[in-house]
Amino acid sequence: MRDGRRLLLRTAARVAALAAAAPYLPAQARSAVSDAYPFTLGVASGAPLPDAIVLWTRLLPDPLNAASIPPIAQQLRWEVAHDEAFTRVAAKGTAVAAPALAHSVNVDVRGLAPGRWYWYRFMLGDAVSPVGRTRTAPAPGSMPDMLKLAVASCQHWEFGHYAAHRHIAQAAPDLVAFLGDYIYEWGPYSLQHPAGARRVDESFTLAQYRARYAQYKSDANLQAAHHAAPWLVTWDDHEVANDYSPTRDELLSPDFAQRREAAYQAYFEHQPLRTQRLYQRYDWGQLARFHVLDTRRYRSVHACQAAGRGGSSSVHRSACAALADPRRSMLGGEQEAWLAQGLKESTARWNIIAQQTLMAQMSQVPPANGKDGRFWTDGWDGYQAARARLMDAMRGARNPLVLSGDVHTFFAAELRRDPARADSAGNPVIATEFCGTSITSSSRPQARTQQYVDMNPGLRFGRSDRRGFMLLELRPDRAAMAFQALDEVRDPRSGLSTLASFTVADGIAGLRMTK
Repeated sequence: MRDGRRLLLRTAARVAALAAAAPYLPAQARSAVSDAYPFTLGVASGAPLPDAIVLWTRLLPDPLNAASIPPIAQQLRWEVAHDEAFTRVAAKGTAVAAPALAHSVNVDVRGLAPGRWYWYRFMLGDAVSPVGRTRTAPAPGSMPDMLKLAVASCQHWEFGHYAAHRHIAQAAPDLVAFLGDYIYEWGPYSLQHPAGARRVDESFTLAQYRARYAQYKSDANLQAAHHAAPWLVTWDDHEVANDYSPTRDELLSPDFAQRREAAYQAYFEHQPLRTQRLYQRYDWGQLARFHVLDTRRYRSVHACQAAGRGGSSSVHRSACAALADPRRSMLGGEQEAWLAQGLKESTARWNIIAQQTLMAQMSQVPPANGKDGRFWTDGWDGYQAARARLMDAMRGARNPLVLSGDVHTFFAAELRRDPARADSAGNPVIATEFCGTSITSSSRPQARTQQYVDMNPGLRFGRSDRRGFMLLELRPDRAAMAFQALDEVRDPRSGLSTLASFTVADGIAGLRMTK
């Protein structure tokens, strides 16, 4: 295990270690150092509205020991201020951290001014949390000059360091969108080279999922990214179990429903969320409307599963009629209707669909006359009729942009109603998709990814050999996307470079590569 991560884990209960590593930690917190310092998991904010923001923290003196806090309720104080020194407090109050929710709190702060940066903190006795920076959404009807959005996903603890989050914090975004796999349900507590990582120590109970979140949130770089800006979040599969559907996991476990509900509870205990329905809309003035989706909780069971097992597989279209079955859904009927209505009614300049997995077609073999192909059933390729319905819903929306994660690869793609055809005659580009690589999780060899790009006309760019995040600068007249890649994910001090960049012009579907 690398020295940096070992030091953090050994001293996670002491605020002095975090004070040296994380931004925005105030002098008040440093003066409150003790062995029982309760804010070792940091703070977070999210779900911004023009007049409101959600604040989060969890009390836990030792991140690797749930028993380090007594099983009694604690009353916290919280403050939101116009300045980092808290000389002008905008709002304040109290919140109860109850053992039934792992001593976590979500505070929905209302009555704030639109389009403003704020600073916030929690206090318990003499202990003061790190200070987070957050902001409200712009006023309805306003047209901001720019929105800077960082987009991330897939941060398996054992597969590298969270240097990408350090760079996200340094980029000072207005907003961070995290698109799933915030934790992985398995993995030892030691940091290993990916080749040595084994699927052990898997989470099944509420206590185990809580421990996994505490482990991940002990990381100073992840805390720094939370402290720098508000987040929009959604989940994917590893917050519960690999490639699960709502009713079954890979092992067809008879008690899967109990495992799923334990995982869901732990997720809501550890994210800045206003509601337990993840699919939501967030408007950024007239510049952008975010349609945040949940592609996991309501989906149909995977198509053409092998006998005796659940989860995903790769199947040929000609051998699996269910791939095109119109009764099957990735989002569920209610969410599909909600999304279609939100796209239809939107007056925003850009419609951002923030969701979990690659939407573009990615056949794993060359399609025969565009009619066959082999497809991975956990992604949108496994729900082809549902994807076609979504393409129809996006036709009338202005400037739809799809943001994706899950597949641990940078992809830039153009989405059409018929993904097997690249011509525009009756089959125009409807939307542009940008899919981000992982924060740490490993991927396939680059040579194989290039084969996928060459075989699938919608894929314009693909790189699976680098880890990192996406940085989107959205303006009224254009969207500029940069694929930000770490030099070395196993180096906690890794540098960062722009691997590729693209622009999308207002009113012109499709992308232009600028680097």
